[in-house]
Amino acid sequence: MPRPLRVAIVGAGPAGIYAADALLKSEVAADPGVSIDLFERMPAPFGLIRYGVAPDHPRIKGIITALHQVLDKPQIRLFGNVDYPTDISLDDLRAFYDAVIFSTGAMADRELPIPGIDLDGSYGAADFVSWYDGHPDVPRTWPLEAEKVAVLGVGNVALDVARILAKTADELLPTEIPPNVYDGLKANKAVEIHVFGRRGPAQAKFSPMELRELDHSPNIEVIVDPEDIDYDEGSIETRRGNKQADMVAKTLENWAIRDVGNRPHKLFLHFFESPVEILGEDGKVVGLRTERTALDGTGNVKGTGEFKDWDVTAVYRAVGYLSEKLPKLPWDIDSGTVPDEGGRVIEEGGTHLQSTYVTGWIRRGPVGLIGHTKGDANETVANLLDDYAGGRLHTPATPEPEAVDAFLAERNIRFTTWEGWYKLDAAERALGEPQGRDRVKIVEREDMLRESGA
Repeated sequence: MPRPLRVAIVGAGPAGIYAADALLKSEVAADPGVSIDLFERMPAPFGLIRYGVAPDHPRIKGIITALHQVLDKPQIRLFGNVDYPTDISLDDLRAFYDAVIFSTGAMADRELPIPGIDLDGSYGAADFVSWYDGHPDVPRTWPLEAEKVAVLGVGNVALDVARILAKTADELLPTEIPPNVYDGLKANKAVEIHVFGRRGPAQAKFSPMELRELDHSPNIEVIVDPEDIDYDEGSIETRRGNKQADMVAKTLENWAIRDVGNRPHKLFLHFFESPVEILGEDGKVVGLRTERTALDGTGNVKGTGEFKDWDVTAVYRAVGYLSEKLPKLPWDIDSGTVPDEGGRVIEEGGTHLQSTYVTGWIRRGPVGLIGHTKGDANETVANLLDDYAGGRLHTPATPEPEAVDAFLAERNIRFTTWEGWYKLDAAERALGEPQGRDRVKIVEREDMLRESGA
């Protein structure tokens, strides 16, 4: 009797779980069956949803419910707190599995090569997000001394950063933020946040709902300069062809024409301002210099030679995430992705690295919403199954599931399981219950491991 197809998925965020779901829904899952092991370097699953989504976005966190249903399936095992390649290498994985899918996402900040970027007070948005989301591998404190802050970028991460900086700690207390984050935000001195975009309202990458949420806080006055509402032919075409871009532009237009209210924290959305230098004194941020830009007819912009200095003492760059290079895999340094064709990892010379696949942001870069990774996963899994049907996968030496447990035990690697997640989940909910909160996130890795029973 043929054994089930054995697949390892490295990364237990949405992309990896969607790939597991696609495998479970395939004809192969019925006969001869599939056996899937997810490896995750964090003690808990869910990747960016747990450590990349702002705590005041419970709707997005609702995606976890759907992911839960996948991980509940008996054909899937979770090995948390297992790091690739430190704890398990590609060669190790090949010994146990017919195929390996990498879905490791992107958690680092893309660089912004302007003078002053390394000054004290200049931060990457991803690092700040990791702090307020209680990531175990970052410091427990964050310097929030600046009264006036700049955020560079016009995507949803920039909005998240600006909103968390502009809200009060007590507004965020009903969420799952851990005590160290609440204490840090309680000491936050920011009362003026400036968000800068190089191009115009039609080119902003905000989601309409995320943008409108800025205005829901009783403490945040959102301000848009009427002079920043400008469109050229390219911008008009964008609005005509993209409903979301049109909704974003309309929201910004409405904010630009209204009277400024008296909410205590001001959040300015600036367009046509390209950051050219972070200004410093004695190694610390004392300002931001931007160049005014103008539309060129195509929706792109050109510099006008007109510069302005902004009085800020902290700068957060939210110009995109970047994936970490994965050892033993080819790498495109410009895009920060693994080269692929339809999810098949492609080596230099154009040949498919046998039995090796990618999906999600490590495949196509950190663009799009969480749900967009579903299509990626379906394509990658379809090609993996095509290779399986065509006899192109390699044959592992020890495909028995218990061989993996023995390997980890032999190396003394403490790992968490799906059953362990339920224990950790219960512990976090128990912490929140006395305060009427859904949960309080546990931060320390050792505490996560203990509560998970590892």
